[in-house]
Amino acid sequence: MLDSAELKNQLRTFICRELIRNPNYPLRDDEPLVTGGLIDSFAIAQIGVFVEKAFKVYVPDTELTVDNMDSVEKMAACVLASAQKGR
Repeated sequence: MLDSAELKNQLRTFICRELIRNPNYPLRDDEPLVTGGLIDSFAIAQIGVFVEKAFKVYVPDTELTVDNMDSVEKMAACVLASAQKGR
């Protein structure tokens, strides 16, 4: 089973290094990513690919929305829900 804290840490690291391109950025769990202008909506697909590779959890494209993926906290909840559904 996925650990929520570890999931958030790995998502935060990926987002800061690969998408924001600032590994030292102090990204909060509740900080808005797309609506806050840190990443664009196309980056959500990259996050979906990362999640599938890193955690072996498939998040359906219909779930990869700004509403579901606009913060580390929301992403983790979406990934954990998909994991529980056996995706």
